[in-house]
Amino acid sequence: MRFDVTILGSSSATPIYNRNPSSQLLNINDRYFLIDCGEGTQVQLIRNGIKAQRIEHIFISHLHGDHYLGLVGLLSSLHLNGRTRAMYVYGPPELMEILDIQFKYSQTQLRYPLIFKATQVNHPEKIFESNDIIIETFALDHRIPCTGFKFSQKKRTRKIRKEIFDELKIPIDFIPELKKGASYTNKAGRVFSADELTIEPPQPKSYAYCSDTICSWTYLEEIKGVDTLYHEATFMHDMHSRAEETFHTTTLQAGEIAVRAGVKQLLIGHFSARYRELEPLLEECKAVFENTRLAIEGQTFDI
Repeated sequence: MRFDVTILGSSSATPIYNRNPSSQLLNINDRYFLIDCGEGTQVQLIRNGIKAQRIEHIFISHLHGDHYLGLVGLLSSLHLNGRTRAMYVYGPPELMEILDIQFKYSQTQLRYPLIFKATQVNHPEKIFESNDIIIETFALDHRIPCTGFKFSQKKRTRKIRKEIFDELKIPIDFIPELKKGASYTNKAGRVFSADELTIEPPQPKSYAYCSDTICSWTYLEEIKGVDTLYHEATFMHDMHSRAEETFHTTTLQAGEIAVRAGVKQLLIGHFSARYRELEPLLEECKAVFENTRLAIEGQTFDI
């Protein structure tokens, strides 16, 4: 079961020091989900050997340019390259107006359906569900409306031990009950437990994405206990006044959020252009939450 995230961009506001604006590619069982789409995202996809045509869903957290200015270019390139399969885009209501204007004045009629789902910040919301995953939004606390995204795997059913199943000649119509953990009694009256007949599935995992937000603690419940949390850490803590002024988080605060939320792994990103070297940011955050890693572009992290 694959569940990992590839960092495409980790810079705040502007591209600098070979860092690009925010974007990530989430791979869940070989289904591609793009989270934010800053300038240069499609170039980063190419550099990392990721086929943009395989992206099914795109999530835009808010309408600051470093999180969505690559979107029109990506959608246009998919059109030029012959995409016919629908693309699902989730983001603030005004995003569709921006896209419509861009396509109107470039006289572009996309050859594939663009299905838009407006997000909102009034309450958490489930915006997608399939057989194996649920995707939810939650409100962050930024200068303009901004949502975080939580990706949660569903618990799978137990896996049949085929060799024992065949040996006991268990009726096929009993398989659904076995997968739910039922025991089986053969004709001789012997009871076979679920552990003998089936294998416990892997524990479902979860990933939360917190793009731009001040440290207000308002969204702790929504990210509680996730396996991996991506959280912005724009400034080191000696710049906390600047962080508050711009509605951003410091490295120290990101670590504290991870501790309070009880997450297992923390990725920090959205680094200010003032920092050429990122190790000091990592060290400061790890002083609070040890299992912290830098969201370095081109790296893929298992959730």
